Amino acid sequence: MTPQPPTPEEQPHHLVGIGIGPFNLSLAALAHGVPGGLDTAFYEQRRAFHWHPGLLIEGATLQVPFLADLVTLADPASPWSFLNYLKHRQRLFPFYFAEKFHIQRTEYDAYCRWVSENLTDLHFSHQVDAVRWNTERALFEVDFTHLDSNGQAQALGRSYARNLVVGVGTEPYVPDTLKPLADAPAVPVIHSADYLDHREQLLAAEHITVIGSGQSGAEVFLDLLKNRPAGAEKLAWLARTEAFAPMEYSKLGLEHFTPDYTRYFHALPEAARDQLLPRQWQLHKGIDANTLAAIHDELYRRTQHGGWPDATLTPGVTVRTAGRVATTKVELHLEHVQQNTRSRLTTDAVVLATGYRERPLGQILAGLDPYMRYDEAQRPCVDEQFRLVLDPQVTGSVYVQNAEKHTHGVGAPDLGLAAWRSAAILNSVTDKEPYPLPTRTAFTTFGLDKKDQARPAQQPEGLVPLVEQR
Repeated sequence: MTPQPPTPEEQPHHLVGIGIGPFNLSLAALAHGVPGGLDTAFYEQRRAFHWHPGLLIEGATLQVPFLADLVTLADPASPWSFLNYLKHRQRLFPFYFAEKFHIQRTEYDAYCRWVSENLTDLHFSHQVDAVRWNTERALFEVDFTHLDSNGQAQALGRSYARNLVVGVGTEPYVPDTLKPLADAPAVPVIHSADYLDHREQLLAAEHITVIGSGQSGAEVFLDLLKNRPAGAEKLAWLARTEAFAPMEYSKLGLEHFTPDYTRYFHALPEAARDQLLPRQWQLHKGIDANTLAAIHDELYRRTQHGGWPDATLTPGVTVRTAGRVATTKVELHLEHVQQNTRSRLTTDAVVLATGYRERPLGQILAGLDPYMRYDEAQRPCVDEQFRLVLDPQVTGSVYVQNAEKHTHGVGAPDLGLAAWRSAAILNSVTDKEPYPLPTRTAFTTFGLDKKDQARPAQQPEGLVPLVEQR
């Protein structure tokens, strides 16, 4: 009997993406520019694209230049660039005269939604349930549920793919010591990711506490400060870090967010990478200097008629425990490590600006677990081309986006490397080079051993290796 050709539903895609955040949206946009075309499909359980909607605070800007859009640093001529978006909106000349290198977050969100609404291979309201490797067909099977407008299951479906890319992003993180705060339903205790949804309720509280020293905490504190009455601000801003420290934004410091550094970091031993990452917190967890200046300016403005604002900014503090007081307040038990002192703070509302963590891949890729390889800390091994290291019998590839900080360094969640990483993945998928990538991207030479740096480089003058590498 002659085998029946696959139905259109069974026809395998070259690439299936799971999740549609900025990184997979970048990949989808660049995939449209691959010569000869690439059959792709991307699935997202949300109804439409939204980028951190709870933090689109008025006036807040991106911490990367507008050139760090979805495509420009890999393909400046792409129709999906931010500048082309402005042209379509007839805003190119106003942007030119505005002379803004860093755009507002709301504008970046609108740009990404414009791209998402014009790409035809994006499938929103599709929740991916399971992924398996079909040995007989040498394909990945992707089971999904099509959701209705209320988020309820409407229909089941399955796609087949030669390759997968997982870009499910991050999720809000709340330390264990702060989780009891969620047990106080009468008190607004929210993560900064949901700030705008609860902003009016927060502003109505008598006393508000913000916990966290990163950019989100600073932006939330500034917004609350601007909207509280002078002399009766009743705000507290607490942080574990020893200072409300500025982001490392020197030009050479920013070279940690280049492909050169990514390759260098990936080539380091696992133990060296694990020791290095925590020490680099100021590269990506500090506060933009302009935001710090705006906070100081606002505090200073409130001293012009005498007195000091009722705002307490205290770094170096950890929250040991937390709990309810009566039904309308929470009590934070604080410890100052350097002073070796403890105290209590009673407050009426709390914003947890405690950051995000990579979503674990275990649940969505459970069907591939027997084939996956893990490092000493039981994290997925990821090769230089952003592929999970799988058993050789799996002939397809699974790529990851923003799930590889442990192997590729601080640039993994950075928007500035989105287009380059997407291009590198597409070069790998096609086994060609639809997007030629630069061989050198930094003035800094990271390390003495050149064998792991994929670029030609002359030995710096006067630098002689002490020991030859074996």
